[in-house]
Amino acid sequence: MLALIAIANVSWYLWGHEGSVGMTPHVPAQNVADWAVQVAMTIAVDHRAMPLFAVLFGYGMVQFYRSRLDRGMEPRIVRAMMRRRHWTMLLLGLLHAALLFYGDILGAYAVAGLLMVWIFFGRRTRTLLIWIGVLVTLMLLFALFSILSAISLAFFAPPEAIASVKSGSFGMGLVRDFAYGQPYLVSVLARLAIWTMGLLPGALLLTPVSILVGWVAARHRVLDEPWRHTRLLTRVAIFGIAIGWLGGVPDVLLITGVIPLPDAVGWAFSGLNSLAGIACGVGYAAAFGLLATRLEGRAPTSTTTDPARDPGSGSGSGDRPLDTAARRERRREAAAADAARVPAQRAYGVPTSAQARVPGASSTGTSAARTGSLVRALSAVGQRSLTFYLFQSLLLAPLMADWGLGLGVHLSTAGAVGSALVVWLLSLPIAAWMDSRSLRGPAEMLLRRLTYGRLDRRAGPARGTESPVRRPAPES
Repeated sequence: MLALIAIANVSWYLWGHEGSVGMTPHVPAQNVADWAVQVAMTIAVDHRAMPLFAVLFGYGMVQFYRSRLDRGMEPRIVRAMMRRRHWTMLLLGLLHAALLFYGDILGAYAVAGLLMVWIFFGRRTRTLLIWIGVLVTLMLLFALFSILSAISLAFFAPPEAIASVKSGSFGMGLVRDFAYGQPYLVSVLARLAIWTMGLLPGALLLTPVSILVGWVAARHRVLDEPWRHTRLLTRVAIFGIAIGWLGGVPDVLLITGVIPLPDAVGWAFSGLNSLAGIACGVGYAAAFGLLATRLEGRAPTSTTTDPARDPGSGSGSGDRPLDTAARRERRREAAAADAARVPAQRAYGVPTSAQARVPGASSTGTSAARTGSLVRALSAVGQRSLTFYLFQSLLLAPLMADWGLGLGVHLSTAGAVGSALVVWLLSLPIAAWMDSRSLRGPAEMLLRRLTYGRLDRRAGPARGTESPVRRPAPES
């Protein structure tokens, strides 16, 4: 998955090029290969990698909270640890942006985490779903307004007004030149200023929906136990990715000139593309869940074998289809059960299934054959995703910037994407080596140390015993 981040970010390093392609980070294509790569990235990568990782970030927040409750920690202590974790991420994001990459996403995730945990974390699942619907509706209205405004300006605004907007535009090319075409100390200030200006928009506009989706999925252990949710994951993967890719087509038609809108309204489809990117990111997360099920050799099983454990979570592959009335009744039961829980129980979600507690309980016996060295290396990178996210910037920034080797001014899109893939490939053997020696990533170790402080007393039930998480203590 970090490969998507690498190729999505690399175009931000290409300083010294004239202009940019619409509202994308890409530089003007120099050949057919550049054009093809830009089309593919606009449809499948741009505005899609960040929502994917926002979903996983939200999912990981619930996992972090749940694991500490399983060890017997009080909910208020875990909430304090989460605040420390997000403040630490904000500090890491600031340093990452200032020293290496102004497109850092850690800061936006951290600010969104601080605000959303405070407002939403212990709320009912139904409340989270309602807010997801509200935010998606607002984004859809903004997308429609942007399209209609762009068309109105293009056809009804005086030509001189359009020309003045075009000549005064503050484009990506100028931003890249400030960030990577200056001496290092000057570029530090430029990157920090650019990152600061984009921090709140990224945190408040681009990530909340994805984080809320991650919370809802984590409460039902959709990615922890994907073999129990294969029907849901399949539908989400198909429809999410289809919506995401189709939503990128108008931007492709605009930047290739098929839709004849002036450059001054190149933002016409940016709202639509952002909304489609969220759907695509959720779809990618579902697809990776299905892939994990296949690689583990897990056989799809019934989603709900114990109504008291997970009422209303839906039917799995082995469930008998329910009629409309039965589904409506199950949803009512689930809503009533969720409303009766205290905030800590809602945030915790459902307990783990009996099959998940027994290794290989539903395995088809083929996981070992399918888990080769490449899969283990990919898993090792994923377990150290923060370290290797920063590792990409640590290599790409000196390669591309004027204060380094200065390749950014010479490379076009295809060459830059190739360089990003090489950097990502370099992370695989390093991660595999670290995994073979049971070494954590240095960034993860730093985040862990600054997050826990003296709050983690390592209290809780002994390994292998039943955890008292079905009834966590109410939050004070």
